Amino acid sequence: MRAFLWFCTFVGSSFALWPQPRHFEHGSSTLWISPNVELVYSSRTASTQPLGWLWTNVQQLIRPVHSSNSSTIGWVSLSSETLLQSTFERIKHNVLNRVYVPRKFYPRGAQFEPVTDDAKHYIERIVIDEDPKTDLGSTERNDKSEAYTIQISKDGDTLIKIASPLGGLQALETFAQLFFAHSTESAGSYTPYALLSIRDNPVFEHRGLNLDISRNWISPEDVMRTIEAMAANKLNRLHMHASDAQSWPLEMPFLPDLAIKGAYSHAQIWHTEDLEAVQLHGTHHGVQVFVEIDLPGHTTSIGNAYPSLVTAKDVPLPEYALQPPSGQLQLNSSEVPPFIQTLLDDLLSRTSRHSSLFHLGGDEINLNAYRLDPTVSSSSPQTLQPLVQKFIDHVISIATAPSLKVIMWEEMVLDWNLTLPQQNVIIQTWRGSDDDALGTILKKGYTTLFGSNAHWYLDCGHGYFVDPEPSNPDSPIKPPYLDHCSPYKNWRHVYAYDPVVDVPPSLRHLVIGGEVHLWSELTDSVNLDDQLWPRVAAAAEVMWSAPGKKPDESTTRRLADMRERLVMRGVRAGVEQMEWCLRYQGGCRL
Repeated sequence: MRAFLWFCTFVGSSFALWPQPRHFEHGSSTLWISPNVELVYSSRTASTQPLGWLWTNVQQLIRPVHSSNSSTIGWVSLSSETLLQSTFERIKHNVLNRVYVPRKFYPRGAQFEPVTDDAKHYIERIVIDEDPKTDLGSTERNDKSEAYTIQISKDGDTLIKIASPLGGLQALETFAQLFFAHSTESAGSYTPYALLSIRDNPVFEHRGLNLDISRNWISPEDVMRTIEAMAANKLNRLHMHASDAQSWPLEMPFLPDLAIKGAYSHAQIWHTEDLEAVQLHGTHHGVQVFVEIDLPGHTTSIGNAYPSLVTAKDVPLPEYALQPPSGQLQLNSSEVPPFIQTLLDDLLSRTSRHSSLFHLGGDEINLNAYRLDPTVSSSSPQTLQPLVQKFIDHVISIATAPSLKVIMWEEMVLDWNLTLPQQNVIIQTWRGSDDDALGTILKKGYTTLFGSNAHWYLDCGHGYFVDPEPSNPDSPIKPPYLDHCSPYKNWRHVYAYDPVVDVPPSLRHLVIGGEVHLWSELTDSVNLDDQLWPRVAAAAEVMWSAPGKKPDESTTRRLADMRERLVMRGVRAGVEQMEWCLRYQGGCRL
């Protein structure tokens, strides 16, 4: 009988699955993928009711469409079978056309490829068996929605078992990573790992990327490409930071001047159909896309269209803002609440079709700005706290009306000591300077996300975006021109982050996951991919496979393989390792 090799053991020189599965056994037989491979899907679920976005137990996904003769919304249901079939066709295309020849993982002149003769064994069909009651091994939180198993025999029989369609999406992405291209033209794609057994499920429910699309132009097409790369790395939440002081790129039909006057230009507006398309693209890739409108700070761009709503607009830095331009929503104005109502009625009526989440921001409120607010005229925390509480209560009441969960930054709890409805609120931590931020919030009973700026701020280490003031001899912008969160967070630093190391077991159930962050002061469409990848992939394994692991050479090689696969899918991912080190395993250790 052919012996099995435990995971992390390489066949020859190259082996890679990213993120690393919980359990993996494989042999060394070669199988080829048939160009006519078929999907056979069976389901023991009885549900025929269309559901909204319910990621813990998806039975059907719903797509809204406009009726041809009216503005009313109709509903087109996408069954589990349709979702999995479309995923299968995408994965099939990738396996047949977008895998790579792994020559850079072998010494020069090494013979690493299988022979291409008439004795090939093919995978002709993939069977997916969906059964909510199936045993998929132990899972976190007793949640099997993304769990899966894969069995591939040496003859090519392939069986995937899942409890929900989301598990099928994750299994098919893993399946795609098993294959390589052959250097012989038209030879096809092969896997050298049969027979094979995988059992897998994630550690954290919320595995996200926070992407700022407001400070520099990042197009819907860029975000769709990012979603595809996220799906390959088993990330399932895209948090779009969609507005800030500098620009308002989102079209708002109920408030059209917001984008007309708040975007950098008419060519730099996300129209409603763009946002809809991106959210649907996420749905089809297992990525829930949700929007952040940062309130009440970071709102200067609102003042371009509605100047009476904003205080301290365009006054000197740094007293009134951390970044230019300054300006925040007035806290006690009678005009602000109806504006917020209209804004969120417009936005959430569209986004809540595709996401159960809304992010209201709440970070970095500048107290001094409210000295200039005629409705407040004070920077006293004691005066401002009840007004901030009232403001946030109003936003939460609107956002939770369509049964959304509301995410907000940690300041609302740690700095403002707000009382919030714990059943409807998720607190997102970010300040690495406060080592106990996560623990403090958890002790208050809030569901929490991690993502320290000391580890997971990908914009850090590129230098400041501001210039020295010639008339200021004490300008902080001076050699070596480091930014406030230097140094650069390389992929090993990202990978080594253990956010829950100090969280007691009794509170870990409140930590539902995390997000890695890219603020876009120095990022746009041109350098987006290089800024994100492969560092986001490093964070993805932390959130899928478990935090607390130290990177070693096997980690480097697996991540290098993922980088090659992303490049083949059109992602301009940065170089993760020198080719010589990949070719000569063991030659780059100290």
